[in-house]
Amino acid sequence: MSERAPAETRIDCHVKVLDDRVVERAIDAGLDAIVYAPHFTRVPEIRREAATYSTDRLRVIPGREVFTGSWHERKHVLAVGLEEPVPDFIPLETAMDEFERQDAAVLAPHPEFATVGLTEADLRQYRDLVDAVEIFNPKHFPSNNRRARELAETLDIAPFTSSYAHLPGSVGVAHTAFDAAIDSEADLVDALENDVSRRVVYRNGGRRWKTTAAELAHLCYENTWEKVDRLFLSGTEPTHPHHIAYDGRFDDVSVY
Repeated sequence: MSERAPAETRIDCHVKVLDDRVVERAIDAGLDAIVYAPHFTRVPEIRREAATYSTDRLRVIPGREVFTGSWHERKHVLAVGLEEPVPDFIPLETAMDEFERQDAAVLAPHPEFATVGLTEADLRQYRDLVDAVEIFNPKHFPSNNRRARELAETLDIAPFTSSYAHLPGSVGVAHTAFDAAIDSEADLVDALENDVSRRVVYRNGGRRWKTTAAELAHLCYENTWEKVDRLFLSGTEPTHPHHIAYDGRFDDVSVY
């Protein structure tokens, strides 16, 4: 483990799972915080779960990864600092407008990955709203990560990394070390929006490739049986624009 700089805060900026094992693994990895942003979960529930698992040793910061566009053409955008719910399956433009209205920090996870990341054209269009681009993701192959780094450098957008953990064992394989004391969600939003200096830290040995294999296997599961269950067997998703929780605000822009 690398030596900690003064006032440095180590954060795994995108984790999909949360339980006691995740907390212990994050602490063992030397993290100070994780951003918990599960799929298809509304902000109030994410906040409750984050508060339940936050301790003096590890802060759990709520985040929301919004699936914009239709299921087949979806693009993921990660927001930190949302106070009001934003559903999935709305146009990218609508989601970005909501993030800006709520003054949330906006991150671009896994850019250009498969069909679910923001493209170079998207990043150029929303350059003034996107606060950071993920330049290393353990699900990526080296060429994907090189391309992500190239995008961040070309567009002069600050970098970040995460474990993008869908499995507890992946937590902590990558983190972003901010040169600031970050003790709350508001602190992280401020650090992201003000381009606080940071280091992108990740492992590239055996554990990294084991993580890649496990996470890609989970991705296949997500896009086969779990997708069938979500589309045909589970009813209306809690984050679907037509869900009663959104009071019809997004009915006219729903794309799914």
